[in-house]
Amino acid sequence: MADDYRRQGFELERRIFELDIKCASLRAEKQDDDYLQNASAILDKLKSYYRQGGESSNLSKVLQDYTQVILDITFYEENKLVDQEFPEDCSPFKIQQLLQDLTEPEVLAGRLAPAQEVQSMLGLELLECLYWRRGALLYMYCHTLHQRKQWIKKNKDTFLKCIQEGVRYLMRMLQVRNSVKLNDGVVLHDTATASFLSEGIFSDTHLLTMMYIGEMCFWAVKYEDCSADTMDRKEDRLQFRDIGTQILNKYVLACEGPLQGQGWNTENAKEILSILQ
Repeated sequence: MADDYRRQGFELERRIFELDIKCASLRAEKQDDDYLQNASAILDKLKSYYRQGGESSNLSKVLQDYTQVILDITFYEENKLVDQEFPEDCSPFKIQQLLQDLTEPEVLAGRLAPAQEVQSMLGLELLECLYWRRGALLYMYCHTLHQRKQWIKKNKDTFLKCIQEGVRYLMRMLQVRNSVKLNDGVVLHDTATASFLSEGIFSDTHLLTMMYIGEMCFWAVKYEDCSADTMDRKEDRLQFRDIGTQILNKYVLACEGPLQGQGWNTENAKEILSILQ
């Protein structure tokens, strides 16, 4: 057991030094990028920690710093893909690579501390961000593909797979924090705040996640009926129509209720709902 732990600890150390090389290479492209600068600073701290014989008692903090490095580096790489409008030749491979990178902190946390919950090792905000970033990446990719009608005609099942995976990640993001139960001794004097928390809405990002899910469900409903049944077994598919309807209804109620006048637009959500319902 001790040998396994040391071996896995060495794996984390090795990955940190590998990321340092990668970060330096990317900074050669854009030296003044804020995210790469932040990643580089954290990596310097982590390298110093290991060179001084870091103690395992700090594993949670090391994993959190490592996760932030992953988030910063992949954000830079994602922006390059977006700026290039997801080139058809390299985007599928690059997206899978980014998804794997954004999954790695969760996998490492599970291996290095199997007796503890991943969310206790990484923290709720970082775990939410890992799911959000994977889902948002697939949303942006699908948004671009949705405008390539000829591509979709030839690759409907691939498109639907990307949507399904993206919706799953975004749904997981919304589920990281358990909704606050108002009968559990929680006293909230602001009824709007109480309503948000009870619905699992904790930030603007949660609202944006709902809109992303609704749009992706709409795209799926639009194309899945005329798709060959090769994507997955039908029973494994998400119920896109039901999910989109439920999420967008919650979004509209929030934006036209407590958030009315705060700049959240519901026109697109209502238009999608009229089709889904």
